[in-house]
Amino acid sequence: MSKKFRVLLYYKYQNIENPEKFRDEHLAFCNEVGLKGRIIVGYEGINGTISGTVEQTEKYKEFLHSLEGFEDVWFKEDEADDFTHPRMSVKFRKEIVSLNLENDFSPNDTTGKYLNPKEFKEAILDENTVILDTRNDYEYDMGHFKGAVRPDIKNFRDLPEWIKENEEMFKDKNVAMYCTGGVRCEKFSGWMLREGISDNVAQLHGGIDTYGKDPEVKGELWEGSMYVFDERISVPINHVDPTIIGRDYYDGEPCERYRNCANPECNRQIFMSEENEHKYLRSCSEHCRKHPKNRYAIEHNLSMEEWEERLNAIGESLKETERA
Repeated sequence: MSKKFRVLLYYKYQNIENPEKFRDEHLAFCNEVGLKGRIIVGYEGINGTISGTVEQTEKYKEFLHSLEGFEDVWFKEDEADDFTHPRMSVKFRKEIVSLNLENDFSPNDTTGKYLNPKEFKEAILDENTVILDTRNDYEYDMGHFKGAVRPDIKNFRDLPEWIKENEEMFKDKNVAMYCTGGVRCEKFSGWMLREGISDNVAQLHGGIDTYGKDPEVKGELWEGSMYVFDERISVPINHVDPTIIGRDYYDGEPCERYRNCANPECNRQIFMSEENEHKYLRSCSEHCRKHPKNRYAIEHNLSMEEWEERLNAIGESLKETERA
């Protein structure tokens, strides 16, 4: 690694008796060191992504490894040109990944079998194994493993219901699931076993991130890029035969440039080129382009006349719409 900044992706299911105190101490340390990122702390453990210089991130690794129960936290590291988050956030949540289960449990008690990258690649090629993407639909659309099942969900907490509605897809099949870094699969593989959805449930150890860095598989059989929840938006995974599977929302051309719809009441994530962002005011529909609080129009200080002219160019009109 040669760049000056690092991004650390990590988690640990470990009982924390006083998570709010843990959070406060964690935030104080991160601010003192000068880190930026997002950390979730709960009774069941910690889940975070942070960025900083090599020196800053090394200090954090030493700090977390010095805490009882967190001595063996596995950090997945990436290079970066700068901070990948705008600020430092450490929040307390009841769960470090939100499933909202009625009968909650610890992955330390029940979880699926771990597969290393080579074993997971073999599972992808196995006809009797269903590859399950446990991430949200917009993450899948950026990139996924070849042949993986795409759950129609916007939030992880909706996955149990979707699985139950599509249970026949997994009956009498081996299931191998994956997520970004492993934290979702630790919990969800255990849930599938407890629910009896399948008797043979496995998970990609270390997630997609680890698969892409493995010197043997080199990310092969991954299509597209991996979605990440920071300013990078995506990172490459397949270093053998990389592809772009995302398609521009407006013209269908290959595209991996995700942007949120400019209507704050919509906020839908869609792929768009820079050219089409300006042509269509970064909006997913005529309704959103004409919304009085359209962020694109506000950010670019468009007058009502300029706004109308831009819409006229694509066959639309503000008519009686006025910006609030």
